[in-house]
Amino acid sequence: MAVPRLTASMALPVPRTAALAPAPASSSLSRRATRLLPVFEGLRRCTRLPGVSFATSSRAVRRGAVVCEAPETTTGHVSKATWQSLVMDSDVPVLVDFWAPWCGPCRMIEPTIIKLAKVYEGKLRCYKLNTDENPDITTQYGIRSIPTMMIFKNGEKKDAVIGAVPESTLIISIEKFVAR
Repeated sequence: MAVPRLTASMALPVPRTAALAPAPASSSLSRRATRLLPVFEGLRRCTRLPGVSFATSSRAVRRGAVVCEAPETTTGHVSKATWQSLVMDSDVPVLVDFWAPWCGPCRMIEPTIIKLAKVYEGKLRCYKLNTDENPDITTQYGIRSIPTMMIFKNGEKKDAVIGAVPESTLIISIEKFVAR
């Protein structure tokens, strides 16, 4: 297979361990080592190793493994179709995260909500409601800013927290309604 010649805009400095390719004679980089940009060879299938998380496995990183799985979460999604059964008819308090995929602060607070869902497992249920896909519920509860986290108990809205707030702020709000 013939190796294409590099132009100055494609040439990259090479670490000592990388394969070397000569730069074009007309290039100002002709005296420095350069290499070709990597070629995409497709995704490799990843398998979960028992007891090993791909995110923290140095073995997977050394092999150049591609992370294929989304992280497991304890939060579910709620929509107009499931709102009544999951939120209003719940026997435990429910925290609903009103969010949208394009919202940066919504993505920032998501790990905190996942953590709190694990901490309060069995005492509190956590759901996410996409405001773009569920405008009726968003309007019904007067959501004007996201992220907004609302706590429902016995089918009634009890509290709301607006914005990407610290974990402690959410804990204070949750503790008011969770049975000890």
